[in-house]
Amino acid sequence: MKYGILRAACAVPQLAVADCSHNAEAIVSLVQQAHEKQIRLLVFPELSITGYTCGDLFLQHTLQQAAYAALRNICEQTRSCDVLFAAGLPVELHGARYNCAAFILRGEVLAVIPKTFIPEYAEFYERRWFTPAMGTLPETIRIPGFPGDIPFGTDIMLQDKNDMRFCVSAEICEDVWVPLSPSTLHALHGATVIVNLSASNEVAGKAEYRRMLVAAHSAKTVSAYLYASAGHDESSTDMVFGGHCIIAHNGSITAESPLFAEDARITAADLDLERLWHDRLRTTTFACCAQEAGGCSHFRTVDFEIADNVFSGGTSTAHIGFHAGNGTDLPGTERLIGGVDPRPFVPHDPARRSERCREVIEMQAEGLAKRLRHIHAKSAVIGLSGGLDSTLALLVTARAFDKCAISRSAITAITMPCFGTTGRTLANARSLAEQTGATLKEIDIQKAVRQHFADIGQDENCHDVTYENCQARERTQVLMDWANKSGGIVIGTGDLSELALGWCTYNGDQMSMYGVNASIPKTLVRHLVDWFAAEAEKSGTDGGLAPVLRDILATPVSPELLPPQEGSISQKTEELVGPYELHDFFLYHVLRWGAGPEKIFFLAEQALLGRTAEGTDSVYTRDMIFKWLTSFYQRFFSQQFKRSCMPDGAKVGTVCLSPRGDWRMPSDASAAAWNAELAALAERLGLEKA
Repeated sequence: MKYGILRAACAVPQLAVADCSHNAEAIVSLVQQAHEKQIRLLVFPELSITGYTCGDLFLQHTLQQAAYAALRNICEQTRSCDVLFAAGLPVELHGARYNCAAFILRGEVLAVIPKTFIPEYAEFYERRWFTPAMGTLPETIRIPGFPGDIPFGTDIMLQDKNDMRFCVSAEICEDVWVPLSPSTLHALHGATVIVNLSASNEVAGKAEYRRMLVAAHSAKTVSAYLYASAGHDESSTDMVFGGHCIIAHNGSITAESPLFAEDARITAADLDLERLWHDRLRTTTFACCAQEAGGCSHFRTVDFEIADNVFSGGTSTAHIGFHAGNGTDLPGTERLIGGVDPRPFVPHDPARRSERCREVIEMQAEGLAKRLRHIHAKSAVIGLSGGLDSTLALLVTARAFDKCAISRSAITAITMPCFGTTGRTLANARSLAEQTGATLKEIDIQKAVRQHFADIGQDENCHDVTYENCQARERTQVLMDWANKSGGIVIGTGDLSELALGWCTYNGDQMSMYGVNASIPKTLVRHLVDWFAAEAEKSGTDGGLAPVLRDILATPVSPELLPPQEGSISQKTEELVGPYELHDFFLYHVLRWGAGPEKIFFLAEQALLGRTAEGTDSVYTRDMIFKWLTSFYQRFFSQQFKRSCMPDGAKVGTVCLSPRGDWRMPSDASAAAWNAELAALAERLGLEKA
């Protein structure tokens, strides 16, 4: 699999109950469509060759023989299809009849897996016709018309011999509804993809429960779960079927079909098995549970070999559940179904985004409130620049003071204009302090910085890193000393993105006594401040808070350490270190999923290529993405020493850089392997090296 991504799908054919020949043709047609769409794994509903609702016709020898003949026909017509697919049929063995899933690849039946738990209640009384696959079963079976023995049993997993991350197991309908599903043990013993051939009827509320069950099961097993249920052609007598197909990936539903679709349908998704593998390795309790489950001795593996996906989804049709993602296909770019989220830290849906912002802010404020209570602090000090980060820090601190029933006037917001300060940011800092109820102190540090320049022999006209860092460290010294004087603590303002890039002055703005923004990426900071503005507008009680926040949001991100040009900000951060939209994307995939440079570049192209960078007229190009990806790795590896001594700060998301548990990396680790991968990528794709 390229980049560990598997294109998989569920299919609901148009069936005729008990007409196996008709059903075989319907199945073959969908397999051929799947092959054309580069789908590598396909699952059909339960007993899809015969139909699920045959009733006592299952007792007829004619139906069983027709099912076997249809299976032979399906194999013959799919020999050229590079799709591993599972279709359902009854299988007779030693005086018993089993409800089975047959796995087929290029005309060969690789394995037959029977249903473990057979219901015997209300509308589902399958024990009248089928035997549960419990106890000792033969390891192989013979099916008329097929040469040799075929692996048989519930202990079978199918594994791509070229990529152990692609390991498939199967269960059938009721198996997932029981307290201990067979697939739980399959997952603990290596299965990353679980398919369920189902025939679940529809009653009011059942679809939502089914959706919840499948998502939760995929989360518990850290797997991809493909659930294909019988379609409306099975509706008969007392039951109605809706053809509900669900594809879940580690707790999230990535694709789902509508109920009661009128035509045959394939619901497809691109599943990142590398992510699943990474999460299992990272969550060591998964391995512990596998060991507790008794090792791998009683599970069998059937090997197969299948071609790589090429991600050329092509034009979607009425029968194929492909989506274009974030726009039309770009020349030379292979497209993933559904696209890739360009802003993984920020929910797209406005309602979800608002709720996420509220949740994050409450966690930030509660973490700080706990620290204030613990040390019996009655005051706090914040360096207020009029920029986004210090604005968020002040707003969160005000909320924490409210939680602790401390007057907001005990927050000292110190603005320290120097060589690069503009009138706009200074005015916003003053207004913000007033609107939040903080006590404003304005300390011009130019004289102190010039004295320091004289002490160390720094030429004021030399605008180098020393020129900049002297200002940053002077500001931190003022904050620390004022905190001592007032009996308070310094609240850090730096965010997660700055920590990742090392875009902070060591023992300057890098240091504080509590960093409220330490796990907030820059792309989320903006939305958190926007949330405060929206809340102020809704309440109508905060006077001029919303307008000042709106103006801060419209101000370019800058440390303001270089002299302004004609009164405007001259030092724009994203022109120096690159777009935060890109860096946050890189950071998320490096830390959350352990992805390497080549895969991140591929995903970034999917998400961002051709997209206009936020707040600019620039369009992301392939060379631009590669340039800043290279820069990201250079900065990320070289700046770890700043993160190794970062202050405490509440963790609010799955990605964090705290050295006390979330990210433990040697400060002097070599980036050679990552740089080599970048160099090979540049050579292969003809990219401009940074």
